[in-house]
Amino acid sequence: MKRYVMAIDLRRCVGCQTCTAACKTVNATPPGVQWRRVLDVESGEFPDVHRSFLPVACMHCANPPCEDVCPTSATKKRNDGLVTIDYDLCIGCANCIMACPYEARSIVHESRFAYGSKPIASEAARFDPDRLGVATKCTFCKDRIDLAERTGQVPGRDPEVTPACVNSCISGAMYFGDINDKTSDVSQLLAQTQHFRLHEELGTNPSVYYVWDEK
Repeated sequence: MKRYVMAIDLRRCVGCQTCTAACKTVNATPPGVQWRRVLDVESGEFPDVHRSFLPVACMHCANPPCEDVCPTSATKKRNDGLVTIDYDLCIGCANCIMACPYEARSIVHESRFAYGSKPIASEAARFDPDRLGVATKCTFCKDRIDLAERTGQVPGRDPEVTPACVNSCISGAMYFGDINDKTSDVSQLLAQTQHFRLHEELGTNPSVYYVWDEK
């Protein structure tokens, strides 16, 4: 069975925020809402101080706490690992927002656009009224993954069916694919490197891995 995951090589991330911009462009998220963010992290003590960058979004957990607290079953984990939200079922109660340890979800109750009350062309083309008053988050570009099932293309290899953030990464730091396929780029990267996942101690079993060194 497929399980799609993302791996981010922190040795290569330069903090350019291109993945954030690509996500916002593709999904037309309103001002103040970013499904993908890049955290600027400082570590160490003066004079030995280091700066690193940590891209974060929904972790598409195998054990998602957001699913457990949803009273309408709007949040579901698919067989391929993607955690989805059915906007027709979501009542905007925000239980999932409070339960998510990654601060990956948000709710917007009214239309907001980058330059006032009217959307620019890219926003108008992608505006989805069904996303008002409901929980929203990174979808791993679900529509592209679904397209791959119909066309036979491979997410993580074919750009048309790979998440926009991965396609946009200028330093090649982001990988995506089926972790159960040992020949996929993401599986091979994880097999060769040391990595971690955020808040693993909570038992969420997140689908986003952070590479930090060779084995």
